[in-house]
Amino acid sequence: MWGGRFAEGPSAVMRDINVSIGVDKRLWRQDIAGSRAHAAMLAAAGILSQGDAAEIVRGLDTIEAEYAAGGLVENAALEDIHMHVEGRLKEIIGEPAGRLHTARSRNDQVATDFRLWVRGAIDAIDAGLGGFQKALLARAEQHAADVMPGFTHLQTAQPVTLGHHLMAYHEMTRRDRGRFADARARLNESPLGAAALAGTSFPIDRHATAKALGFDRPMANSLDAVSDRDFALEFLSAAAMAGLHLSRLAEEIIIWASQPYGFVKLPDAFSTGSSIMPQKRNPDAAELVRAKAGLFLGAYQRLAVIMKGLPLAYSKDMQDDKAPVFEAFDTLALCLAAMTGMVETISFDTARMRAAAGTGFSTATDLADWLVREGGVPFREAHHITGRCVAAAEAAGCDLADLPLETLRGVDARIDERVYGVLTVDASVASRTSFGGTSPANVRAAVAAARGAGE
Repeated sequence: MWGGRFAEGPSAVMRDINVSIGVDKRLWRQDIAGSRAHAAMLAAAGILSQGDAAEIVRGLDTIEAEYAAGGLVENAALEDIHMHVEGRLKEIIGEPAGRLHTARSRNDQVATDFRLWVRGAIDAIDAGLGGFQKALLARAEQHAADVMPGFTHLQTAQPVTLGHHLMAYHEMTRRDRGRFADARARLNESPLGAAALAGTSFPIDRHATAKALGFDRPMANSLDAVSDRDFALEFLSAAAMAGLHLSRLAEEIIIWASQPYGFVKLPDAFSTGSSIMPQKRNPDAAELVRAKAGLFLGAYQRLAVIMKGLPLAYSKDMQDDKAPVFEAFDTLALCLAAMTGMVETISFDTARMRAAAGTGFSTATDLADWLVREGGVPFREAHHITGRCVAAAEAAGCDLADLPLETLRGVDARIDERVYGVLTVDASVASRTSFGGTSPANVRAAVAAARGAGE
């Protein structure tokens, strides 16, 4: 390819460190699509004859069929996917293959291929996130009124509904989809035609190739076009955030599946056993999803370190940009499939959740709110009164709702028998009707709104 400048070929070590086909072979569809669009534009601009363009397209069609049927045969001497396609094209159509590279460089070619691939990856991840949301919505609707303990500091705080808890992850996923959508909108500009770094003297039509490849417009600066990898970093950033959210749910499933909690039971499909302890049902799928959060963060860090000090325009360092993105995509797609499957098939022990929701004096805030609402007590004073009631219940070894009225009135005479109407877990969750609150009515409305929005 570049032998005219060099008297000798590269050493074996140079070939090994320089070759990228093992990684960038995944770009073959995008490389062929970009070459088709480039050839058509060259012909329309009169830079390439119609006959040569037709031969090039015929050859590219043949290569596409070959790769789709049997895969690509790697040749380290050809370095990358671009030279593999061009080399095979020359074998098929001969001399016209050499005209395809007119007015372009591998620099704008790889930038175009990579953007096309990441755009498709975002669409695939968005579909996976959408499926995960649907699973969450279905289970949230099913358990809209089932009570469970809500935690802060992993200590029982207030009763919530299981549906509300699941809808919190739906909200996280909605933001994840928004981040990917934002990244997609920004990446959807075409580098093709920027050539090596300065553009080209040929009368090309970059708007035509951008349109042919589904981009909104060509990139406005040729230096930026070949050297930018913001789109890959944004993809990895969004993937890292989505991975963190999946990891949080995975962690909760792991905790809930443990015997001290016993809130859930995972199906066999997402569990493993022990080689020595026959009774074990291990939540390995959830544990592995939890572990993968580190991979996404590491992938972002890896690419950020590659890009952080690079001068304009292209440097060979950027050849290493694809591996972390490919790995993050594969892993996130797998994690989404695993978590969606778990959410769809997990069994919730709602009776045990309800029993746990009543422990730890979880309706204490309801008592304080009642004092404010019915007794006109300032909240800070109500907080102290409630604290003394909790201490009395703790000393008596019972829940707040089981304290005799005379004990409650002994703490504060403004308490009357009406207070018992707010001290049950069902009354507590039913009262939380503020926007975004945990009441069953709110959960059902949130599910309906999400479905109405197409989520």
